[in-house]
Amino acid sequence: MLLLGCILFFGWNDLLAITDPVESNYTETASEMLATKEYLSPLIYGNYWFDKPIFFYWELIAAFKMFGVNEFAARFFPALLGIIGLFMIYHFASRIFDQRTGFFSALILGTSLEYWLLSKAVITDSTLFIFFNAILVCFFLGYTNRDKGYYYYGCYFFSALSVLTKGPIGLLLPGLIIITFLALQRDLGQLKNMKLFTGSLIFIIIGGSWYYFMYQLHGSAFLDGFIGVHNVLRATVSEHPRWNVWYYYLGIFFIGFFPWCFTLPLVIHKYIRLHSRPVIDTTTLFLLLWAIIVNVFFQCMATKYTTYTFPALFPLSILAARLLRSREKLLKGLVCTSAILYTTLTYFVAVPICQTYSGKNIASSLQDHIKQQDLVISYGKYKTSLVFYTNHLIYNLKSQQDIEADKPRAMSWKSKNVMPFLAFEEMPTDKNIFLVIDKNNSDSFPKQLSRMNWLVLGETTTAHIYYRPAS
Repeated sequence: MLLLGCILFFGWNDLLAITDPVESNYTETASEMLATKEYLSPLIYGNYWFDKPIFFYWELIAAFKMFGVNEFAARFFPALLGIIGLFMIYHFASRIFDQRTGFFSALILGTSLEYWLLSKAVITDSTLFIFFNAILVCFFLGYTNRDKGYYYYGCYFFSALSVLTKGPIGLLLPGLIIITFLALQRDLGQLKNMKLFTGSLIFIIIGGSWYYFMYQLHGSAFLDGFIGVHNVLRATVSEHPRWNVWYYYLGIFFIGFFPWCFTLPLVIHKYIRLHSRPVIDTTTLFLLLWAIIVNVFFQCMATKYTTYTFPALFPLSILAARLLRSREKLLKGLVCTSAILYTTLTYFVAVPICQTYSGKNIASSLQDHIKQQDLVISYGKYKTSLVFYTNHLIYNLKSQQDIEADKPRAMSWKSKNVMPFLAFEEMPTDKNIFLVIDKNNSDSFPKQLSRMNWLVLGETTTAHIYYRPAS
């Protein structure tokens, strides 16, 4: 498992450029926090912002301190946590079933397409995957081992870390799964044995202290930004309306759980052929609720993201291992094929794709030319990765009218537009200016500006780069 995880999750991470628009926000925030020694309030473009809680930024800062500010460091903790996840599922499945099931569960999880992708991605999901699922692991081990109630303390500890990683959902959704399970078991009285008082103190001290500090320091700006926009608005107003369809997460299941998604049709076919209803024991019931509630909950939210249902791969992998434990040859064949496929895809597909969706090549063209006092502006698709790689503030060039329309607003998705803007009408003449024009938007660049004395500095596959000296 360790060898498989190291090859799949760490392989060629140093060659995978930081991509836009998501990975670059995290890396730029962490690098600015590190540079300013501001370790509690997230910073981007020199300003506070409240897109996510603090824990993932702490991971990035720690990795940057150990390995330097680079791609390998940025991807270090997602990869490490990917490996930890394999050992966690092995331990849990071995406890509730047997070691054979535990081993197969780890192989299935590690070679699932989404797990491989997110164990290499600079986003919060690998961290949340560990903490979110650890809550439910601790609960079920405590529930099924009544003489070992100390497992319940793990629920509160990992809930605190989960909330520090993603917000209230890190507590509310695991809590919903636990309550639903106990209700179906007609055992809600078990809540009295779950160390509620001491556990709540653990949760408040570990998870609540950062939120208290942020409110004391930033007041309503923190509540409006983090709770208002990134929790309430996300649940009620779709950020991407075209994806708000009933079958969205069904499609994500078949893509993300590839190649193991074929187990669902196998189960359906088995019971249709036998004309029988499945017998569901307590353990299977819990695993099914775990997987189903995660998917149904996020399907009910207005905003859909491909990674939201990622934690459901944990119980799904165990259920798939139970189904395939008698088909060892098939399982091992798929594991080997998947490992070879993902390793090949990393080098020959992921590396060039990351270059395409990154500003790294543009930064290489600019790096030897720009000085601290120079003005760098971007027209078209704004690339935060360009800020990360150049360590230079990049202005988003628009008309004054468009800037007014795109300015951050409370309880609006416009609130995410926190990059610095510069209007065409206000472009200075007393500074050296470097202009990056996204090739997809080059035809819309204002003609009156294109006739100015721009010098061609370079070109990449995605952008034209120009220079105009101060007059």
